[in-house]
Amino acid sequence: MAEGLKHRKVPTQPAADSSPNKAVTTSAEHVRPVPKHGKPMELLRVTGFAVYFLGSCLFIHGTQILGLPLYVLNKDWFYAWMAMTKQHFGLLIATMTKWWSPTIVRVSGDKSVAGLIRRTAAGLVSLDFGERGVFIANHQLYTDWLYMWWAAYTNNPAMHGHIYIILKESLKWVPIVGPAMQLYGFVFMARKWASDQERMRYRLQKLKSRQSAPLPGQRGPAQLDPMWLLIFPEGTNLTANTRRESQAFSKKSGIPDMAYQVLPRVTGLQFCLQELGDSVEYVYDCTIGYGGIPEGGYGSSIFTLRTTYFQGLPPTSVNMHWRRFRIKDIPIDDHQKMYDWLLERWREKDALLEVFDKTGRFPGSEEAIGPAEEIGGATKATHVETEVRTSTPIEFLQMFTPVAAAVILGRVVGQIALRFLRR
Repeated sequence: MAEGLKHRKVPTQPAADSSPNKAVTTSAEHVRPVPKHGKPMELLRVTGFAVYFLGSCLFIHGTQILGLPLYVLNKDWFYAWMAMTKQHFGLLIATMTKWWSPTIVRVSGDKSVAGLIRRTAAGLVSLDFGERGVFIANHQLYTDWLYMWWAAYTNNPAMHGHIYIILKESLKWVPIVGPAMQLYGFVFMARKWASDQERMRYRLQKLKSRQSAPLPGQRGPAQLDPMWLLIFPEGTNLTANTRRESQAFSKKSGIPDMAYQVLPRVTGLQFCLQELGDSVEYVYDCTIGYGGIPEGGYGSSIFTLRTTYFQGLPPTSVNMHWRRFRIKDIPIDDHQKMYDWLLERWREKDALLEVFDKTGRFPGSEEAIGPAEEIGGATKATHVETEVRTSTPIEFLQMFTPVAAAVILGRVVGQIALRFLRR
């Protein structure tokens, strides 16, 4: 029964004619796609993906190592350099998704983000969510963070160099990627609040208090650094096991369970909002839905690394529905009220996911979509349909430039030194 709940709405107050076994009408969007590639092509794709991803990661991490001396010379330069390398990783995940896992992306929102979502002349989406914010989302797949990072890339100004993610601590020891994420300033959680609290406080205070030097020609004091802080309040992605755990907690606590998600946790989010204080104005909420998940199925077991990138079986669509809330209107200083607030948001997300389950679309608002750049006037669209890609086909070459330049410079200096010694 736990598996079946994935695509069944569980109302908080059952209606008189409701039945737990009553089927819902699902959209054709949720028909599971068939893999496009057989074993030979899969092997070729695995090889190409491994060369590109691991090679790019080595170049990006090499660029980080080149910038380490800046920490001693000037910390503002150091953080700017690391932000550049974070941009490079954003370009990496955008290009690898475009080349190995292309899919439709639909972006929508409600009136709280009125005019902040646009379609560019190049067919991309452009967000206007500002330079500082706390971002929360439901956790469907392991790759949710990838699409959120790409969303930061689409912001105006681009924020893919200033995204901070709260992750589980074990990831910090993954070869190459782990040390790189540590240099990115990501927050790692051991899920032991006694130890996590001080670690989070240290990182959040840096995001709150450290200010960049004024830019050349800038008037007035320096501003707080750009920051998109990404949190998944559920703490884990949606699987059969996590659904069962959520059901068990629901029965124990008396809190009605979700139909399309697991019950969220509030402690981490509340702590972040308290520590950041008035340095951030909004919480941005993204509800993510994936096409290609059949009734009773779980995206995490269908869209794995192998199926998505190697077998040519990505989600049939990635759907992102945005809302925002003023932090001053959130009861962040009262734990119970804060949990009630978050739980209500998650029930609203469950309702959104029910609509998506039946129609293949989130109920977008025309107010959310600003004027399209190529039209220049108001539009009546409720969604922007686009894809994960970079603005230009050669933008990804930035990943290789610093290390390549350092190698060329080292070679030139070495040849000059060798000639000098031979004299």
